[in-house]
Amino acid sequence: MFVDRVTIFVSGGAGGRGMCSFRREKYVPRGGPDGGDGGNGGSVTIRALAGADSLAGLTHQKHWRAENGEAGGSANCTGRRGADLVIDVPPGTIVRDRDRGHVLKDLVNPGEQVTIAEGGRGGRGNKSYATATNRAPREFQPGTPGEERWVVLELKVIADVGLVGQPNAGKSTLLSRLSRATPEISDYPFTTKYPNLGMVTIGDDNAFVLADLPGLIEGAHAGVGLGHEFLRHVERTRILIHLVEPFPLDGADPLQNYRTIRRELELYNPALANKPEFIAVSKSELTGSGAVCDRLASELGRDILAISAVTGQGLATLVTSVARALKEQGERDQ
Repeated sequence: MFVDRVTIFVSGGAGGRGMCSFRREKYVPRGGPDGGDGGNGGSVTIRALAGADSLAGLTHQKHWRAENGEAGGSANCTGRRGADLVIDVPPGTIVRDRDRGHVLKDLVNPGEQVTIAEGGRGGRGNKSYATATNRAPREFQPGTPGEERWVVLELKVIADVGLVGQPNAGKSTLLSRLSRATPEISDYPFTTKYPNLGMVTIGDDNAFVLADLPGLIEGAHAGVGLGHEFLRHVERTRILIHLVEPFPLDGADPLQNYRTIRRELELYNPALANKPEFIAVSKSELTGSGAVCDRLASELGRDILAISAVTGQGLATLVTSVARALKEQGERDQ
């Protein structure tokens, strides 16, 4: 099960209370205070773990609490510190405070982490209150409670290239042809309900990650058809491959479908409209798809690729062009 958003409650461990005790030893009258301090509570940390690809492992537990610190002991013994709690999430997870709304950390790379709930401090034992004028103090402190908060974990898939387009445009089929990914493929719209990732290899030392993103429809920027759930995954990609179906099942105009998706991307986040884009007419094995390709090229003034995941037509050209664009983009960013 793929889960890309969960809300959890986290609590740091409470600090242990300080000890009030006095030294009791034969032949040592008025041994004085020897109560130790309590141990600090454990903290809650969220860490990006390489290889994880979903937040499904966090859905079974709503409350996460670190271990409490232990109380101080006699003979000036300090209580044991509570163990920290580490929650592993996939790279690309945004950690957000639910009530205040601000982002605590964007965990982009594996190994990055953020402490979201500090543990409480251990209380002072009566030994720490001893002074020259107060040699037998009976004061001690309880430990302080740990931090508590509700956090929202939101996963945005990290991929080099994203496949976008209307439902049933052939995105999942293309991903399965270019990589070893096995997305669900059927002859009805909205087969893909969550992003699928695949590694596209070019030769022995060149590869990029390709994401099959669920189909978009008009109004997606406002949440229609779970648009918000799908569009946020596009933000992480560096390049878009826009697939256009030449003969949609509903009889819609391919050119209008293209413009609808472009408008939804821009309305959701203007930066998406500025991402490099390759336009490809899928299912080019169908009779008449060449005329659709020519019309798009004429109307948009862009180079249009004709591809077929069934026959393999145009796939090598598409992959080579995308790899070249990624390389050029990487060189500019350096």
